[in-house]
Amino acid sequence: MTAGTTPITHTIRPGSIADVDTVVALFDEAVRWLVGQDRTGQWGTDSFSGSPKRVEQVRTWAAGGGMWLAENDGLTTGSVTLGEAPDYVPPTDVPELYVAALVGGREPAARGAGRQLLAHARAEAERLGVERVRVDCYAGDDGALVQFYVSAGFTPTDTFLVGDWPGQVLEQRLG
Repeated sequence: MTAGTTPITHTIRPGSIADVDTVVALFDEAVRWLVGQDRTGQWGTDSFSGSPKRVEQVRTWAAGGGMWLAENDGLTTGSVTLGEAPDYVPPTDVPELYVAALVGGREPAARGAGRQLLAHARAEAERLGVERVRVDCYAGDDGALVQFYVSAGFTPTDTFLVGDWPGQVLEQRLG
């Protein structure tokens, strides 16, 4: 954020099955933006909406009760899904809340939605009395996504590979 700009405040609300198409559209928008940046290693070049497997994943997140949406003036600006760590990341030794997915819109009204959703994840973790929030992300290309999470207060821990896809686990300890 540049000096003198006012932060955008997003309203955070629980997501539901009714929000699946909206969240899939956010992922489609993110894929288009990444492709335009020639950064296709994270999610490839194909839309989420064109992949039944990806649409079903979003539907599962929505049905599981851990999906939250950020909104600004009636526009959905981002989504976070909270839950359990996936099998491909090393297990934790303390109770945690895991950020299973985070996506933000690319329009100006979406600025800050990702950080506000991560702040919501921390608040949920504190409410649940867990000791840590963890997330994993794509660690390839220029490492910009890892740096985003670091700038949001996360510390890199473990690295992993899913096939040839490089990943980074990050954590934020609470209390």
